[in-house]
Amino acid sequence: MTASGLRALHHDRAPGDPLVLPGPWDAASARAFADAGFRALATPSAGVAASLGYEDGATPADEMFAAVARIARSVCVPVSADIEAGYGLAAGELVERLLVTGAVGCNLEDTVDGVLVDAGRQADRLAAVRAAAGDALFVNARIDTYVTGVPDSVDPAAETLRRARLYTAAGADCLYPIAAPAEVFGLLAGALPGQPLNALAVADGPGPRLLGERGATRITFGPGLLRRAMAAVRDIADGLC
Repeated sequence: MTASGLRALHHDRAPGDPLVLPGPWDAASARAFADAGFRALATPSAGVAASLGYEDGATPADEMFAAVARIARSVCVPVSADIEAGYGLAAGELVERLLVTGAVGCNLEDTVDGVLVDAGRQADRLAAVRAAAGDALFVNARIDTYVTGVPDSVDPAAETLRRARLYTAAGADCLYPIAAPAEVFGLLAGALPGQPLNALAVADGPGPRLLGERGATRITFGPGLLRRAMAAVRDIADGLC
């Protein structure tokens, strides 16, 4: 349950065999995924928010860290936490509060209040987090060029690559070009060989193996697994009527 252990799981993976990290939203779901044999977990901020009764992006920092702590202490595998853009906390405080939860990794996104952050500013923030954490935290740098969007005059693939290079230089352990098309993963893999890449698996989309063949090293699901679980709960509820 260390960052070095989590880091090692991301390297030397064969094409088509990415690291699959289910996204627990509470302690019970975390135990279910760990008991199924998954070697690490990655909490989704939207899934945790839903479990706590909040809209995505509206969870207070204290409640998010408390939820991550409950998840981390319920399992014996590494947990990475989606902490959105870091709740406005300074790098040192963010790292301290995250490590207290027992998580050994995090997602940090480059969107704040619906606006894509300047790439240099985000790289500086990632570098500050890396300096504060040392090797104690696996940092997954989310790149939001395909969800928040870029100006019409900017090529999203080129901007994604530019941010990827800056974030890698700042010390990110993994890059997460969320919702990027398959060709972008090939572009990043060619430009940054050996740098782990995170792909989002969605319902009715390519599965983990195919995403791995396209260049992804790591697969996460956002709130997708919670939504599937809630669909099952609704079916159970319908059967009780």
